[in-house]
Amino acid sequence: MPSLKEVRNRIVSVNSTKQITAAMKMVSAAKLRRAQDAIVRMRPYAEKLQTILGNVSASLDSSEGTYSAQREVKKVLLVAIVSNRGLAGAFNTQVYRSIRRLVPMHEAQGRTVHVLPVGKKALDTYRRTPQFNPELPTDLARLFEGLSFDKAAPVAELIMKLFADGTYDEVTLVYNKFKNAAVQVIAEEPYLPIAPIATSEKTATKVDHIMEPDRATIVEEIIPKSLKIQFYKALLDSHAAEHGARMTAMHKATDNADSLLKGLKLTYNKARQASITNEILEIVGGAEALKG
Repeated sequence: MPSLKEVRNRIVSVNSTKQITAAMKMVSAAKLRRAQDAIVRMRPYAEKLQTILGNVSASLDSSEGTYSAQREVKKVLLVAIVSNRGLAGAFNTQVYRSIRRLVPMHEAQGRTVHVLPVGKKALDTYRRTPQFNPELPTDLARLFEGLSFDKAAPVAELIMKLFADGTYDEVTLVYNKFKNAAVQVIAEEPYLPIAPIATSEKTATKVDHIMEPDRATIVEEIIPKSLKIQFYKALLDSHAAEHGARMTAMHKATDNADSLLKGLKLTYNKARQASITNEILEIVGGAEALKG
């Protein structure tokens, strides 16, 4: 049985850890509310815009649809959106696991796969892997420092440029989609080329689009802006999911600390009781020895 001093030190250590995890849980809960409000407001607009984008893209021919051009896929870019910090349970691991599944799937078809890390943890993970391309930016962790559309837009423009000039033939966003505070769903979202909306033969209808102000403006301005919004939405989703995952992880850690404290206090009381009993026995034994 450990000594009383050792048990007391462990109790102090677990108490300190419990205070830290409880404080982190409260901070994450406060940040989650703001992040959740942002994604809840953005998601309906972004999803409707994505539907319109797919319909319009399907109506363009190959010379007009720069971002919907279907080419033979030789090079693939996977955009891994994770967090800058850990202590969020399996939040980052889910993205890594998804990419570990996608990479061999593409390589088996003779494709070259690169990963664009968005978030410090992704950069630390992929910096020393064959999927890391040193020509891609490595400072994207700053996106989550005051996340805004103005910060996300230049990164989306870079990805669009890499697709338009043929550097990559396919781009996929891999991130955690926010469902609620306790649940995050991994998303492997095709970003480029823009996929036309899938319809079954029974429900398929020919849609005639009236483009205002004109087709050229739609292609040159509205479609790129829509793609920027889709990328920004993915960042907001991941940001809210991160705080939800960290709040849940810290809640579980605090509960585990409580359980551990109960066990340590029981051990401490048993050790203290055994120590007192030994002292009493020693006193009684000494008294008996003096009588003898």
